[in-house]
Amino acid sequence: MRSKLKMRALVCCLMSSALMMVFFGVYPLNPGCKRCDCSVSKKQASEPKSSKKDEENSNYSHKLCILVPFRDRFEELLQFVPHIHRFLSKQWIVHRVFVLNQVDQHRFNRASLINAGFLETADDCDYIAMHDVDLLPLNDELSYAYPENGPFHVASPELHPRYHYKTFVGGILLIRRDHFHEVNGLSNRYWGWGLEDDEFYLRLKSVGLTVRRPENVTTGTKDTFLHVHDRDKRKRDFTKLYNQKELTRKRDRSTGLDTVEYKLQKKYKIAIEGVALSVFNIELICNKTVTPWCDYPEQPEIGRAHV
Repeated sequence: MRSKLKMRALVCCLMSSALMMVFFGVYPLNPGCKRCDCSVSKKQASEPKSSKKDEENSNYSHKLCILVPFRDRFEELLQFVPHIHRFLSKQWIVHRVFVLNQVDQHRFNRASLINAGFLETADDCDYIAMHDVDLLPLNDELSYAYPENGPFHVASPELHPRYHYKTFVGGILLIRRDHFHEVNGLSNRYWGWGLEDDEFYLRLKSVGLTVRRPENVTTGTKDTFLHVHDRDKRKRDFTKLYNQKELTRKRDRSTGLDTVEYKLQKKYKIAIEGVALSVFNIELICNKTVTPWCDYPEQPEIGRAHV
């Protein structure tokens, strides 16, 4: 009799142990949360955290290279990088910032820097933002999503704090890599400040690409962007030398992405407030037979002008 009771007790013990193992296998112990909360945590780790992410999830299939032409603008850069990272993260945009630092002694050439940066980032993204370092978007309604239907001008003339003419495409322009190739990039003739984006508009128009712009934005020219450029501290180089004024008013059909000449001196990976970015030290090469205005005959007293 006693042996039968012991046998029953042993069987009951084994069955209880088995049930407990099954139970805790399905619901692992976690002293930090209740059983239901733990199952939710697993789900959150593998699925979007919110309906907003569901809506923007398609952005994950594309990668954006932010190309920032640059020279001697360190204070603006310190403000720009954390700001644009926070702004794009809200839209679930996969992005990287590339600072295109002109290190030669020639006059500033925004267009050639963008051409060089485009070539150097060929494997990093499928669309680019040609982005001024001193123009910070403030309105979350401004989309930086992949411009499927053609170039997208974020800093439209209806919103830009300074430039308001209809053909303006400067400041911030998103464009697919294939479209940038199609127009052969930007002209390399523009040493000094301005007009390279106007010529780029003509390139887009010549191949039938329509520039799209933000619609139904609730802000205007005073509160859509923060323009941090200080005209007194950083004077822009508007000087026109030789026959520069005449030639740069025309459509350039001889220079572009396939003719840009430069040397990539160094690549740096740094971080600003925890945000990673790449800095490319770029030495542009000037053909003075074609563009003698890349240098001043004599350096002006103010030194190299800023952008």
